[in-house]
Formats: sequence, C-alpha cells, structure tokens
Amino acid sequence: MHLRVVITHGDMTDNFTVPRKWPIAALALAGLAAGTMFPAQEHAPGQSGAASRSAQKTPAARPAAPAQPAPPESTLNLSAADAAIERSIAADEIPGAVLLVGHRGRVVYRRAYGSRAVLPRREAMTTDTIFDLASLTKVFATTPSILRLVEQGKLRLADPVARYLPEFGVKGKDQITVRQVMTHTGGLPPIPKTPDDASTTQVLEWIYGAEPIAPPGMMFVYSDCDFILLGEMVLRLSGQRLDEYAAASFFAPLGMKDTRFLPPESWRPRIAPTEEINLPAGAKAGSGKGLLLRGVVHDPRARGMGGVAGHAGLFSTADDLARFCFVLLAGGVTPEGRRLLARESIARAAEPQNPPWVASLRGLGWDIDSTFSSPRGELFPVGTSYGHTGFTGTSVWIDPASQTFVILLANSVHPHGRPPISSLRSKVASAVAAAIESAEAPGGSNSSSTATTSSGSPDSPLWRGLNAARPGYRRGETKSGLDVLVAENFAPLSGKRVGLITNQTGVARDGRTAVDLLAHAPGVELVALFSPEHGLAGTADQLVGSAKDAATGLPVYSLYGETRRPTPEMLRGLDALVFDIQDAGVRFYTYTTTMGYCMEEAARHHLAFYVLDRPNPIGGEAVEGPLLDADRINFVGYSVMPVRHGMTIGELAQMFNAEHHLGVDLHVITMQDWRRSDLYESTGMAWIPPSPNLRSLDDALLYPGVELLQAGGVSVGRGTDRPFGLVGAPWIHAAELAEYLNARHIPAVHFVPTRFTPRSSVLKDQPCEGVSLVVYDRGSVFPLLLGIEMGEALAKLYPKNFDAGAMIDLVGSAATIERMKRGDAPSNIVIGWEDEIAAFRRMRQKYLLYR
Repeated sequence: MHLRVVITHGDMTDNFTVPRKWPIAALALAGLAAGTMFPAQEHAPGQSGAASRSAQKTPAARPAAPAQPAPPESTLNLSAADAAIERSIAADEIPGAVLLVGHRGRVVYRRAYGSRAVLPRREAMTTDTIFDLASLTKVFATTPSILRLVEQGKLRLADPVARYLPEFGVKGKDQITVRQVMTHTGGLPPIPKTPDDASTTQVLEWIYGAEPIAPPGMMFVYSDCDFILLGEMVLRLSGQRLDEYAAASFFAPLGMKDTRFLPPESWRPRIAPTEEINLPAGAKAGSGKGLLLRGVVHDPRARGMGGVAGHAGLFSTADDLARFCFVLLAGGVTPEGRRLLARESIARAAEPQNPPWVASLRGLGWDIDSTFSSPRGELFPVGTSYGHTGFTGTSVWIDPASQTFVILLANSVHPHGRPPISSLRSKVASAVAAAIESAEAPGGSNSSSTATTSSGSPDSPLWRGLNAARPGYRRGETKSGLDVLVAENFAPLSGKRVGLITNQTGVARDGRTAVDLLAHAPGVELVALFSPEHGLAGTADQLVGSAKDAATGLPVYSLYGETRRPTPEMLRGLDALVFDIQDAGVRFYTYTTTMGYCMEEAARHHLAFYVLDRPNPIGGEAVEGPLLDADRINFVGYSVMPVRHGMTIGELAQMFNAEHHLGVDLHVITMQDWRRSDLYESTGMAWIPPSPNLRSLDDALLYPGVELLQAGGVSVGRGTDRPFGLVGAPWIHAAELAEYLNARHIPAVHFVPTRFTPRSSVLKDQPCEGVSLVVYDRGSVFPLLLGIEMGEALAKLYPKNFDAGAMIDLVGSAATIERMKRGDAPSNIVIGWEDEIAAFRRMRQKYLLYR
C-alpha cells in the first residue's frame, strides 16, 4: 500500500507517493528533498558547522520542469518588456525576475518570470519573492537614514567624515566630506581589501588606514567603502545599528513587512537564492556540491560584517520597494499623510551633488547619469530621473517628471556569477517608458508625454551655482553689436557727436573697424577716440600715452596712462560715448573697469552711453571663483562679482548701472545669434587677441586661473610663444611638478614637463623649469579649479619660493587665500563658493540679455 503525499511550498504544489509504512520522519525527509524545507546546502544564519556538514549529505531532488510565466497584473501593454525578460531567461542571463511598474500613485504592472531557484530543484518565481538587494541597500536604507540625520541636525553634508569618525582622518583623508562619500567622489578604493570573513571592526580599520586613490572631489570612483562608512556613521550618531534605525524610521512606518536585514528563517522559502559557494576542488557553481546562499547576504564583506552594512545586506520584495518609491515621488509623505523625509531632502538626493567637473552625475546615494545608469533606458530623461543597481541583478529607476518607477528584481548570480544585465535593464526601462507614453498619449500626440528623449537640466545649487552646463559646439553666425548697428544704418546714433572707446578688437564681421565705420557713418560725427590698457592697437604692455589716430586725424585719449577716466576736457562737445571692445570674461581684466569708469563720467556729464555688445569668449553659463571682497574694489576689480562671471560686456554694463546706481543713460546694442552656452569658437567670428598675451582661445580659457599664479613668484609664460600655457620658475623641478599635477586628476588639462626662458615680465631672461599645459577638452576646463590646484601644488612642493598669499590681488577673497594657506582640498575650496555664486547668479539674472 502507498500513500499520496501533497506538499505545498509557497505557490508550488508537489506530489509524492510513498510506502504507507514510512514513518513521519521519512515524510519529513521527502519534504526536505522536495524543497519544502531548506536544503542543508543553503546557508542558514547561526547554523552549526556540524549541522551544515550533516545536511550536505542530503541528496538533491530531480529538477522540475520550468513553470509557465504567471499572467501579469497590468493596465499596460508591456509585451516588449515581457519578451526581453523571457529572452534573457532563455539565454541563461538570469534564472527569473520580477517586474513592477508604478505610475501616478498606483502599481500598473506586476509580473513574475522564470524561476526563483534552479538549485537544489527548480522553483517558480512569484511576485512576492524576496530578493537580496545588494547595493540597493545604499539607497533604500543608508541614504534615507543619513538624510534623516541631516534633518535632525546631527550631521552636515559639507563636514569632513573625520568629524564624525575621527579614526578616518589620517593618510590624506581628513578633508573627505560626507557629501563626497555619498557621491562616490571621496577618492576611496572601490572595496576594502579584507578577507571575506573580516568582521565589521576589521573592515572599518582597513578603511581608516587606507590611502585615497584620488584627491577628494576630483573624480568618481564607485566605492563600497563610502557606504560602509555611512553605515557606521548612522550607528554613532543615532545610537542604533543601521538595520534598527532604518526599520524604525522607514520600513515599519511604511508597512514594509518583507524588508529587513538578516531575514528570519521563516522567510527563506520565499527568498531567491544567490550563488553557490565553498565548492570543493574542481567543482563548479551550479553543481550542487557547494553551499547555496539563501537568506544570507551575497556580498562577502557584508556577510563577514554580520549581514548588516551600509553597502549591502538588505532583503525585500518588489511591492515593498514600490511603497518606498511612491513616498519618494510624493516628496517624502506616506499615503496616510505621515512625513518620513523632507521634500527638500529628497530633491537634493535626486539632483547632481558631485562637482560639475566630474563627468558622472550622482545625487546623494542615487545614480543620475553614469556608466551604471542602464536602468534608465533610452527614453527616461537624462539628468532629472534617478535610480540604482545591485550586483545580484536588482535595479530601480525613478522618473519624477512622469511620476513613474521601474523595479526589476532578478537573481542573476544564481547559482553562479554572470555578466551584468545592463542590456536587459535598459530594454525593460525603454519598453516601460514607451508603453506609458502610448497609454497616456495615443499616437504620441500629447505634448505632456511622460517619457522623453530630451535631456533634463540639473537644477541643484551646486550645478546651477558653479557651472550650469558644459559648453557645446555649434556653427553659429553671431553678429556683434557693431554688426547690428551697421545693419540699422547707425540709426541709434543719428545726429550725435560721439566719442568711441575701442581698440583693435572693435571689428565687424566683414573686417571693417569700428573707427572706420563710425568715421563714415551717415548722420554721426565721430569726435574723439579713447583707448584702454594696451592702447588702440592692443600691442603695448606698459602705460600708454595719448596720441592722434593717423587714419582719421582724431585724438586718441589713453585711459591707461596719466588718467584712467575720461576728463572733462576729453568729453567736451560730446553727446554720447560708444564702447566697442572685446572683453575676456574675467573680473580682473581691466577693460570692464575702464567701461565702468567711462559710464560714471558719462553720467556725471549727462552723456548717453552705448555698448556694442560682444560675446563672452569663455561662455555665458559658467560662473567660477570667489566673489571680490567689498574692501578690495580697485582697477582689477570694479564690482563684487566672481572671477569668471559669465556675462557679456553689455550685460555687465546693465548690472554696473543698476547695482552701482550710476544713473547713466545706457543703451546696449545687443548681438544676434549668440547663446549663453557658446564658447567663442561657436560664433563664427574671427578671434582677434584682445591683449598681447591672449593670443589664442586656449590662452583665454586658461587665463582666469593661470594668471592668479604670477603674483606668487612664477612666470606664466609671458614673453614666450605660449602665455598662460606655460608655468615655471628657476626653482621648480619640471618632472616633479608635472607628476604631482597629473596625479591630481585636474579635468581636461594634462601637464608636460618643460623648460623655457621668458623674454619679458616676471623672471625675464631667467631659464625656468615648469609645465606646459595641454588642453584636451575645452568644454570641460574649469580654470579657477585649475588655478587653485596649481597654486596649492606650488606652495606644497616649493614652500620657500612660492607665496600663495600674494595671489590675493587677483583672487580677491581673503577667505579663499586663507583656505589655500591651510592646505584645504582645492575641490572643497571651489565647492565652498557655492552659496555666494548662487546669490550672484540670482542677482545677475535680471541683467541677462541672452538665453
């Protein structure tokens, strides 16, 4: 006689026929073999070694046939996503997966595919399967916990990590900030090089003693070390271990009953196993001869740390993660109206927080645009959507614009490791975005489409404050204010006696000079010429005297000689002053001060003032450098503004007139076809050096940073064929300086050791060793960061020769010089300008003439 035994396991049912005389213990063994109990090969927390060895003797059951995919719970047509996942399963890229899509406050798609397990027997995937989230721990446990501590006033993102973990502040890590570890820009090694069984204490000690592999704030290095530190920070600041703090603060309030570190044994039937480890010699993962990880974290460091770590260890289901994603999209509020995080905290976490010279965009914990952004797909917007991946095959992507998220959970490391599923993640996300767009706007005609191929514009204070966007190249046909004036047949100046402030850069697109054009303009009487520093021809490198123009016979009054302002005698008989000079886009370039002084005198003598606008040669978006200290206003600093202001000369005139209360009758003849994102090479205009040493566009780009160094005692290439492209001194060791600077990962510039002898200016006729600056990506040069980096390098390597304090005249900020003297990390100095630059941007906004 035989008995028919029916054993259920989750959503599965197995049938066995056994002899009636089998004892109950035998039935239990049958259940074990069928997988209804945990096979001994699966690693259970706290299981004794003896129990483990004994259990491994249990034979594995014969694999069952793959289950058919469950029908989706859906209001969307995601057949393209289904097909992509099923192809991935057929190609053995993953054993199975769960896909969940949320949109506008509800789950619109939920489906399980393939198998949850293939060892020791095959089990069908179910939508309530619990997954090892791997690095999703970083964003669903560690990041929100850190944000909560910030809101509680226990933590500040700009503070050094060492303020909270003093042991960390050694071996050059004392200036790595909390924000930098949250954005993976602290320069720490990717993983702790510790044995797999290293304890939490041992792992932390390794990180504390590690040397950075990059300077803080200079490059993106994805690092588990970062979030291990943050997990420890949660413990020290809250008094609770990360698992306890996250559960009390987020998981319990959200009803995330299937989310926790260290899942209990009762959960294990629903947990997707990961890798088979501890294999005997010659055996391969998947052979059934090793130890299968199920309910135990896959990451070896997190496993050694007891299963609770800031970088890995969290387990959850797709539905529980959906609860969290809905709260993120709701600005931190639960469906019941309870606030878990401040709206601003979530906004900051989801917008770029890394320095703008780092190409990868990272929020606080979250990924925005990097090599890890495959879950965004091709259609969700770049820059304003965000997500993360996990090594075990998990991922999430969230798009606030369309109120959509995509959760794809797989166990791609079961029963053995496989390549990343980047392609699958991307295909699924693209299919979801397209399906939502199709559902909401049939035919794609709805302009409020939820998915978009256009790039979003990061709007964090850091990015908007420092550099809103890297300039791009276009084939423009910019017409200067002079060209526009000519096209208007000089109508604005009709009937006026004018004085023209100009130099060799006052040239129209057709090559005719402003002097010649105004001298022959109908209805306009050109009475006098005024020249700035370097004279009318732009070749003088010393004080310039007044003279007479040979071509017109008009007086040329120098404003860089006995006087720097037009005198009443110079202005006698004039109705208006016209300014047409190419500026350099730099606060200490004296042409802007000359304009300001002329505006003051025009107001005093009741003259109209016309500015023929010209491009900012280094772009109209980037703003860099500290604001000028108010007590340092002088000829190389007319107004309180950053070194690199991002304004045209006409915009500056408007700002000077209003902010300095000049009261001049100002008229700006604006350009045509100029965009703020344009570097000069995008304008189609000829480059005419505005001064003897700004010979090339690279010279102009390097000038705001490299020029700062000359006061410290080095040659910056004046008197050579590469001004601002060479830096050197007799006491510099070229190879040493080049090696040091290249190791700093300064963006877009490479340093080559060289020798040169300047024939003028500082260190004239003295043989120098130094570096040649090679610009390899003009759109990614950050000249003020470059200048601060080089200044600190010279002060560190040659403290007896280089005087960083002497840079104050052009830097213009005593606080910045003090930070340089302290040896603060240059990236932190630059980021420290964020608030004042943001305030300047708000102030200047009303004076901008171009988009």
